[in-house]
Amino acid sequence: MAVASEETTSICNHCGRDIPSTNIDLHSVHCARNLEKCKICGDMVPKRHAEEHYLNTHAPVSCSLCSETMERDILAIHKGENCPQRIVTCEFCEFPLPAVDLAEHQEVCGNRTELCHLCRRYIRLRERYSHENNCKGVTAADTVAESSRDVGAAPERDQVRDRGARRRQPQEFSTRRLIFTIAITGIAVLLGSLFFQRKAESNIMH
Repeated sequence: MAVASEETTSICNHCGRDIPSTNIDLHSVHCARNLEKCKICGDMVPKRHAEEHYLNTHAPVSCSLCSETMERDILAIHKGENCPQRIVTCEFCEFPLPAVDLAEHQEVCGNRTELCHLCRRYIRLRERYSHENNCKGVTAADTVAESSRDVGAAPERDQVRDRGARRRQPQEFSTRRLIFTIAITGIAVLLGSLFFQRKAESNIMH
């Protein structure tokens, strides 16, 4: 039984594709008449759409965000992934800002702290996720230590309160002394006035 031999191919001089040898002549005529090789990307495009291909793919355009000039076909990727002025959000506070400012913002924002409601400790935001995975809450040792701090702090608070009371005593004493002095002076003035009034009346009668 005869085995069919593989069909031979020839390369089109216009588009460079492998074409069955039996069709190469017909293909070459059609290819040269209807197709054109793009000088920028090398794709074969219909001659009637060559200008449209250039405008939609390779024509230079400016990014509306950063004003950088590029080919139109990469503009969408540039705006979505590479443009330094594209808007992104901080992973810690979700604040929207330009990508060019993100690193500096997150360096500051990530160092802010918040209270962990399980262990009652203040944790940096950049360490929040790893802390949440490992946090075991308030332990008995922490409770004892906190109670000890409260007990130790009580005498110290009493001492501060006593010192404050002692500081207030001279001030209170000075105020009372001033009021007493004013009262005595008022009484003395009143008695003096009565004395001089009676003396004057006595002189008139004589």
